[in-house]
Amino acid sequence: MNNFKWMNIFKGFGMGTSDLIPGVSGGTIALLLGIYDGFISSISGLFSKRFWPSFKFLLPIIIGMGLAIAILSNLFNYLLSYHEIPTMFFFTGLIIGIIPYLLKISNFKRTFETKHYLMIVLGIFILVIITLLNNGDKHSGETLTLSFGLIIKYFIAGIFASSAMLLPGISGSFMLLVFGVYGTVMFSISELMKLNFAALPILIIVGLGILTGFMLSSRIIQYFLHHHSTMTFALIIGLVIGSIYAVFPGYPENGLAWITSLLTMIIGFVVSFTLGQITAKSENH
Repeated sequence: MNNFKWMNIFKGFGMGTSDLIPGVSGGTIALLLGIYDGFISSISGLFSKRFWPSFKFLLPIIIGMGLAIAILSNLFNYLLSYHEIPTMFFFTGLIIGIIPYLLKISNFKRTFETKHYLMIVLGIFILVIITLLNNGDKHSGETLTLSFGLIIKYFIAGIFASSAMLLPGISGSFMLLVFGVYGTVMFSISELMKLNFAALPILIIVGLGILTGFMLSSRIIQYFLHHHSTMTFALIIGLVIGSIYAVFPGYPENGLAWITSLLTMIIGFVVSFTLGQITAKSENH
């Protein structure tokens, strides 16, 4: 973990890509790519004597995430605006495909008891409730105006978004969606890419909230993963299953849309399932 790993730029790109999408967790992608433990430990290490080794581990991941956000924000705005249902079916497939990997690494057949299955149900319930509380409008809020109330709102949304980024199963973008600021943040990113610096204050406020959330939640998540790992994985599995409900966009309108949507869902499933199989094999060697 002390060396800068160039390959982690690509893994960070994958995490950044997922964190642009409501319902797809960057933490889940980190799990799939085999860097989750190092990622959580390094974020916690930034606020300790392990700053430099932690920083060296995180730097390529941060670079990759930044590249993904810069390159893909406009693309995802377009896909979600004009091809929402097949795009969200693709993400649904990604989420379904991660479940076998989570079950395998949690060794559920041997370790799960009744309380763990109840924790799965709790995780599903949490995501369903969050989804029902969400107004469902992914593309609203294309404004750069600020007020004191909005500053507080963006900061708190950033705190919750970063906590979600660290926890597999909940997307940071999904939490922004819950707080009603997803459209504004995506719009601000795309405007900043056009060198419209009026978007910068909003992104700075959300960014400060994200940093605060990392400081508050990284140690807590790390503690539960190390001391209550089975219960934590049960909750994560429930959150992932619940996020299927959160992401599902509704039924396609016609036969061609059904074919396209089912095809994209299958592709998404194959991608994440294959990554999970590769990661599981690498962890066993």
